[in-house]
Amino acid sequence: MTTETVKIVIDSLLAAGVKYVFGVPGAKIDSIFNALVDHKDIRLVVCRHEQNAAFIAGAVGKVTGRPGVCIATSGPGTSNLVTGLVTATDEGAPMVAIVGSVQRSHMLKKTHQSLRGIELLSPVTKKAAAATVEDQVAEIMLNAFRVATVYPQGATAISLPIDIMITGVSKSTIPAFAPSAFTPPTYGPAPEETIREAVARIKAAKAPVLFLGMRAAEPAVVEAIHRFLRTHPVPVVETFQAAGSISRELEHLFFGRVGLFRNQPGDKLLGLSDLVITIGFDQAEYDADVWNAATHLDILHLDFTPADWGYYYAPKLEVIGSPAHNLDLLTSALTGVARLQEMNQAQSIFAELQAWKMDPNASVRPGNLIHPLYFIQLLQRMMPESTTVTSDVGSVYIWLCRYFHCYNPRTFLVSNVQQTLGVALPWAIGVSLCQSPPCSKKVVSISGDGGFMFSSQELVTAVQQGCNITHFIWNDGKYNMVEFQEVKKYGRSAGVDLGGMDFVKFAQACGAKGVRVDDSSDLESVMKEVLAYDGVCLVDVTIDYSQNQALMGEISFDAIF
Repeated sequence: MTTETVKIVIDSLLAAGVKYVFGVPGAKIDSIFNALVDHKDIRLVVCRHEQNAAFIAGAVGKVTGRPGVCIATSGPGTSNLVTGLVTATDEGAPMVAIVGSVQRSHMLKKTHQSLRGIELLSPVTKKAAAATVEDQVAEIMLNAFRVATVYPQGATAISLPIDIMITGVSKSTIPAFAPSAFTPPTYGPAPEETIREAVARIKAAKAPVLFLGMRAAEPAVVEAIHRFLRTHPVPVVETFQAAGSISRELEHLFFGRVGLFRNQPGDKLLGLSDLVITIGFDQAEYDADVWNAATHLDILHLDFTPADWGYYYAPKLEVIGSPAHNLDLLTSALTGVARLQEMNQAQSIFAELQAWKMDPNASVRPGNLIHPLYFIQLLQRMMPESTTVTSDVGSVYIWLCRYFHCYNPRTFLVSNVQQTLGVALPWAIGVSLCQSPPCSKKVVSISGDGGFMFSSQELVTAVQQGCNITHFIWNDGKYNMVEFQEVKKYGRSAGVDLGGMDFVKFAQACGAKGVRVDDSSDLESVMKEVLAYDGVCLVDVTIDYSQNQALMGEISFDAIF
């Protein structure tokens, strides 16, 4: 008995629980588009650019924990996926990319849209594989999903030659695997002796700190962290991608986020610690040679995966396995954990973290441009805590990561490993479609004017898919994050000027609502209006970046080259 290879691909997607496929069609992959276009269980979302299809799929992986799927044709269709794939791989978002390729007999020829796809995709994925015979299709599909979901999670890629995917002709003797085969593996506890040693180290510490990384934002891990902190209240620091790991109930233990900044309150707290307990931390989030430059910190590494050892990150103990399970074991076994947050120095650091709320710039300033602090304070007050916010890279994300608080995991998404421009809007589309029911709650995305133009064409995709997204553009007419770095290095800026774009008219041309606000006194009424709007809205905010150079003084200078 044989099965059409196209059906095997679709059946594999169904078995993996895929609800959406995002992509751009082409002749080498159109057999799969043909099978998906009227499928009753999988929704095909046609995008304006393959890179954005990969971004959207990555967002699905980020918020659901199960691989998002994107699809592209051969040649430039495949190469356009690269940025989205490397972002997902390095930032722990499970996703699967399916690409077409030329027929097998042409793979080594210089022919139309021929490309060494696997050689291109291998460095930016966890695994890239090409089917060379029909009987490999089911196995390649299965293993792509399995590899994507094993920690550290990331992207995988599958290349399917056109002559293996001919509708009604190409068949295989191996059908798609059952849903049980696609179930992600589970992780157990660390060995008992490791737990005992961890307990001893934590009990002996006089100033322990929890340092949460991206994999600490897994919902089950977050719940275990909360249980630990309710029993053993110790101070907590987050990386940018661990945002939302600390609930409002436990906010009195939260000493802020670190990453890019060398002198943030959280950095100072780490300097006071005699035991840094990293949970789900990846060094790519925040280089250890910045926050542990003196190599004096005692590190206990708790994660799904072993530490990526180095001179500056050399844990004295690694607790490997299910972080949630291991945290619960520590919670039960520990007694009398020291409370660094009660020390005078720590209390001063905590007060420093809160001081921005009293800054005059965090209040309305009639007749002035909108200051980032006022925007953040207002958004925090007017938006439900359950709302997901996606941030682009640039000056905007420095302000947001430093001052915007969220209290639920996976509700503040930011690219802080690759620092990929253009992710905010595509990620918001992915988040909106993953809601139950789809597009039922407001999603907020925020970018600079430069970052928005990297993926602005997907605004019409958001409209056509019925998304409920309000996208704010912090507009200063420049690539500002580059500008203030250049000014510090060279005393002037070069190649950063933008402008020339009417974002309100652009929004209207895409079928979205467009609004502009350039006076601080108007922001509250505009924000109330656009957050209540049911649909896609683009808000052009004339931002006051006059203090951005001061931010540079707290950035790790060696981290920006």
